[in-house]
Amino acid sequence: MFSRITSFALNGLEGVPVEVETDINKGMVSYDLVGLPDAAVKESKERVRSAIKNSALDFPINKVTINLAPADLKKEGSHFDLPLAISILKASGQILADTDGIVILGELALDGSLRPVSGILPILISARDKGFKKFIVPAGNANEAGYIEGITVYAPSDLKQAVAVIAGESSSPVVPKTFASARGRQSYGYDMSLVKGQKVAKRAVEIAVAGGHNILLAGPPGTGKTLLARCIPTIMPDLTFDEALEVTKIHSVAGELSEDGIVSLRPFRTPHHTATTVSLCGGGSVKIRPGEISKAHKGVLFMDELPEYSRSALESLRQPLEDKVITVTRAGGAITFPADFILCASMNPCPCGNYGSAYLQCTCTPAQIHRYRNRVSGPLLDRIDLQVEVDGVMYDDLVSEDAEEPSATVKERIEKAREIQRERFKEDGISVNAEMGEKHIKKYCRLTRESEDVLKSAFESLRLSARARSRIIKVARTIADLDYSAEISPAHILEAVSYRGGAV
Repeated sequence: MFSRITSFALNGLEGVPVEVETDINKGMVSYDLVGLPDAAVKESKERVRSAIKNSALDFPINKVTINLAPADLKKEGSHFDLPLAISILKASGQILADTDGIVILGELALDGSLRPVSGILPILISARDKGFKKFIVPAGNANEAGYIEGITVYAPSDLKQAVAVIAGESSSPVVPKTFASARGRQSYGYDMSLVKGQKVAKRAVEIAVAGGHNILLAGPPGTGKTLLARCIPTIMPDLTFDEALEVTKIHSVAGELSEDGIVSLRPFRTPHHTATTVSLCGGGSVKIRPGEISKAHKGVLFMDELPEYSRSALESLRQPLEDKVITVTRAGGAITFPADFILCASMNPCPCGNYGSAYLQCTCTPAQIHRYRNRVSGPLLDRIDLQVEVDGVMYDDLVSEDAEEPSATVKERIEKAREIQRERFKEDGISVNAEMGEKHIKKYCRLTRESEDVLKSAFESLRLSARARSRIIKVARTIADLDYSAEISPAHILEAVSYRGGAV
């Protein structure tokens, strides 16, 4: 007998339909699996056999041939266990109900129970877009599946329940979930009110978030750079549901979802300085998975002690900082992951960390300082819009009872500036000032004669590049938006220039 079951494979963040075709005929007892399966799929043979037997069902004692079509697409992952088992049961006559139009996914344990699998969310979204409406997934993926609108999802806990769903004996689909309920259960744990002093750095962070700009914080150890960076997500506008789905797809493929099944807060990723280029960019010997750069999508990528990262890791940031995507190329193909994040980097001004400090003595030689700073290339620094010096905080400021401005207040100003930008760019396909190209700068950032003179003077005295000039104008546009000013004044240009190149 013959059966055909629909499942899906993952290619990056996109789901690809896979037909599980099973043929059972008389002949020497065998189990042949073809269609370019990887090791995890090949090993499913014993899992499927044991799961069927331990679910009080019969594994056919015949010649079993299974094909995973299309045959030229590599099939990866353990989520093919359940469709393989259902296909065998249907081909052997133990399931008589129609399975057309049902997408089946899940990993089987030896006792027949279903284990959750990674990548369910992007598969469901891709399958829905291709016209599929009914799904069977493991109970452990129910929370994740509940946020997808327009589909019916069943989440059995074992193989017997999955068979019952197909037979129409179970009619309890996953209850749809609301994004608001998930958002209320999560918090960042930080607030701008915890940062004492550092008015210049706080102002720079506010500008960076308001316009989506990258920022570098340079200063001695213990001055609050890391704390300030961890507060950045608290002043960013809340994720919209569509943005949350984008982020969740990435984290689902990476296998890093929480029990809520959705990412409702802006990601904050802080890879260690020993991180490899592959861990940052993504990749893998078997399956291409997203790296830290992609996991920071719609959030913050914080790179502490920037010069301590390897040169290749730092240079891998160039493409995502410019294009907001990262393409990972391996022997098996190329996958493009989204990478729209704010880069927040920190570094010491020298190896000992005290160069330029008003309170501490630097012990480094000029040659040591030069070598240390040269670990970060000029082209990478050129892509960081705001470069800010962070000095030590006075003791009286640390113990002061004066209330610092909370994140909620700063966030309110940023949301107003973002609203101005959304209205400005509503017909241009971008949303923040940092995304402007040269045509947008010419259209929306016309400078007065005085502002142009100030910028020319800074360009010549600081020996800036053409890219640096454009980025200064973008930052000045953001400062003007925070001031609710339609015109970029000389004061806005001067403040933008002050954040350029003074830290390193």
